[in-house]
Amino acid sequence: MLVGVGVALAGSRVLVYNPARSLDRRDFRSSGAIGTERDEAGIGGRMSKTRVAIVQAEVTADPAAMLERTATLARTAAAGGAGLIVFPETWIPGYPAWLDVCRDAALWDHAPVKHAFARMAESSVRVAGPEGAALAAIARATGATLVVGVTERIEHGPGRGTLYNALLTYGSDGSLLNHHRKLVPTYTERLVWGPGDADGLRAVDTPAGRVGGLICWEHWMPLARQVLHQSGEDLHVALWPTVHEKHQLASRHYAFEGRCFVLAAGSLMSAAALPPGLERHPDQVRASRDWLLRGGSAIIGPDGDYVVEPVFEEPRILTAELDLGRVRVESMTLDVAGHYHRPDCFEFRARPAGRLRSEPPGS
Repeated sequence: MLVGVGVALAGSRVLVYNPARSLDRRDFRSSGAIGTERDEAGIGGRMSKTRVAIVQAEVTADPAAMLERTATLARTAAAGGAGLIVFPETWIPGYPAWLDVCRDAALWDHAPVKHAFARMAESSVRVAGPEGAALAAIARATGATLVVGVTERIEHGPGRGTLYNALLTYGSDGSLLNHHRKLVPTYTERLVWGPGDADGLRAVDTPAGRVGGLICWEHWMPLARQVLHQSGEDLHVALWPTVHEKHQLASRHYAFEGRCFVLAAGSLMSAAALPPGLERHPDQVRASRDWLLRGGSAIIGPDGDYVVEPVFEEPRILTAELDLGRVRVESMTLDVAGHYHRPDCFEFRARPAGRLRSEPPGS
């Protein structure tokens, strides 16, 4: 449950929720500024404005609770006028931080780790199943474009023993506009996620603008970035488990290179959320109240500068009203898919090859 606090920032708002209280419209009130934003009205003669929101909140491994929390937070963001609402990487069921802070995560046939994986799989999202339908209903109920990171599992057919790190984009009518799977799980992530594909490497049209996205270290894959640059993004969603300094650099670089707005979304997770049965490494975890994922969500302009600066270790809903005309303004000096591209010198193409999908029972 949550309470919102409006923060006037020359066309942007940052909303803060308090999980100890229930939502009441009377709780929206003015407060001191957090972050900075330029006045963008009328830049480039294009008056296409869009309001966006990033949800930064604590995660829980209970899928039913996470779907309810997603609905509550999305409703709050939509009540603030957001037409695009973004949740972080693997928001449901939460990022497997235990891979990096618990002992023996890679030990062969280690029962506690196998049980942690099984619990993670059980809490994951079936895109064509009830969890996917619930997310679609949230988008439809809020009337907003919804982008959410999930761990995906296949219920029936080939690949039913494999999980994927996925980015789902739902239209305001509840339709699934795009379904991207992370191309390469990073380092220890390969213990729990399979490799993705190029099927979802594209931007899609929404009322908020053309929206694309990448997951975590895909932002250091130059060719993946180029596919989306050529697809033409107004708004790029950068999903991270937490947006620490190097992730901030990658997000700002993407905004500058792609001449688009970037919504960098990170989660909050304390050590108390680690799976039971796993031994915490004393060099990594000292107390249950320690933050493992610190948030760091931010909104970045197409010049690489912050529109809303990073927020750490606090649950927030960050919002901003963006003038998409700035995308055209900043493209005068750099367009890596146009006048700053040399197709006569470089040949490039993506290869969407199809993917394993859920099959109906009995097929």
